[in-house]
Amino acid sequence: MFENLEIWWVTGAQLLYGGDAVVQVDGHSKEMVEGLNASGNIPVKVVYKGTANSSREVEEIMKAANSDAKCVGIITWMHTFSPAKMWIKGLQALQKPLLHFHTQYNAQIPWDTIDMDFMNLNQSAHGDIEFGHICTRMRVPRKVVVGYWKSEEAQRQIAVWARVAAGVADAKNCRCLMFGMNMNNVAVTDGDRVEFEQRLGYHVDYYPVSSLMEYYRKVTDAEVDALVEEYKQLYTIKIDESGEEVYWEKVRNSAKAEIALRRVLADEGATAFTTNFDDLGGADIDAPDFLGFDQIPGLACQRLMAEGIGFGAEGDWKTACLYRTLWIMNQGLAKGCSFLEDYTLNFAEDCTSSLQSHMLEICPMIASDKPKLEVHFLGIGIRKQQTARLVFTSKTGYGIKATIVDLGNRFRLIASEVDCIEPNPMPKLPVASALWVPQPSFEVGAGAWILAGGTHHSAFSYDITAEYWADFAEMTGIEFINIDKNTTIEGFKKELRMNEVYYMLNKSLK
Repeated sequence: MFENLEIWWVTGAQLLYGGDAVVQVDGHSKEMVEGLNASGNIPVKVVYKGTANSSREVEEIMKAANSDAKCVGIITWMHTFSPAKMWIKGLQALQKPLLHFHTQYNAQIPWDTIDMDFMNLNQSAHGDIEFGHICTRMRVPRKVVVGYWKSEEAQRQIAVWARVAAGVADAKNCRCLMFGMNMNNVAVTDGDRVEFEQRLGYHVDYYPVSSLMEYYRKVTDAEVDALVEEYKQLYTIKIDESGEEVYWEKVRNSAKAEIALRRVLADEGATAFTTNFDDLGGADIDAPDFLGFDQIPGLACQRLMAEGIGFGAEGDWKTACLYRTLWIMNQGLAKGCSFLEDYTLNFAEDCTSSLQSHMLEICPMIASDKPKLEVHFLGIGIRKQQTARLVFTSKTGYGIKATIVDLGNRFRLIASEVDCIEPNPMPKLPVASALWVPQPSFEVGAGAWILAGGTHHSAFSYDITAEYWADFAEMTGIEFINIDKNTTIEGFKKELRMNEVYYMLNKSLK
């Protein structure tokens, strides 16, 4: 996912100290970039784009970055004193995410040999502060990483930013298809799709289920047979009350739906989609010429999510798009991510928790064990039918859920850090699920989520932290608020009020 992407490294300097100094600056910069790439800690290749010694050179590099599809962001470092006015036109032109790395080629001062030549050349302490000033004056959004370039912590912060930059770049090319609209009368899954695209880049289109059914009609029995064989290899086959005949009929219907969905998404160039259980194609399921899904295509949604296709239930296009970005950022990390929904609460004396699930559509990447392929009745929507799904419980440990809400005058990204715990056995609940306790406690975490206007759907990960979502909000220019172990309701309310004033004032100034 990252192999065709690049981060451009641009070093700042000037010609005041002569050509020999620039040669040294160039040599140091190349060594540092090679070191970052060799570390194995940065998932996106860092490409050295030279030392910028004038306003014209800065502007040319920034404009080139804008037009290069492989470039997802810029890292700047001021090796020596680079006068900040030299960067104004380039920063005005830049449309890619920016990371300002405050570092230095030498780890330590060479106390016994330091002289004025060394001082004049190694002025990152001077140049980076000058550069930081102009970025602040120009209100340029960026991430500032401070630390020695060989340190694992500095490299970790760069890696987080690089993953997010890749996600933001992907968002600008993400098309989400809505198979049906969002669920009637539900406010939180609706919003301004035009503003959403302007601000975050995601393009959301309605796609008629009738057109999807044309793909469904053309799926052959041989194609279904091949996919069912794949299911048998990947999952534990569990035939329960439906009986073997009904079981395999419903599994085959799910396979047919998956093949149709894959082809539509590929033909339309879409990397995210939504479904709605009230719009499944066809009319009378008992009619001899019926053509439609027998129930929502839950198994297909589960499998497509594992491969990076964004998904949102009941027409939730914001979560579908956000999940796609989460999956991009999550690539190569250990524990996985999923679409989830707050379903039911467990007010236990020792540990109140929230059961996360959905009717069917939970990504198997977060499963603690090999998922079971089961068929059960689902009594919701226009088709109350038996249908296939993967059943499992999630891994335990730290996680974070995130959502985007439309507040009318802005988008707010809300994150909440949680602790996933082991649930009690649930032998009669035939769906995938996770059980968690919001930090710092259920009462504070859940209360803060509600005060922030959070959704009942979320994009969840074990590997991503609040730092990722903070970087994402910075790059896209939206509000970010996080709920963690240090949150208090009183302090959280103050933060919400201050944010409201800030965004109202910011809008009036424009």
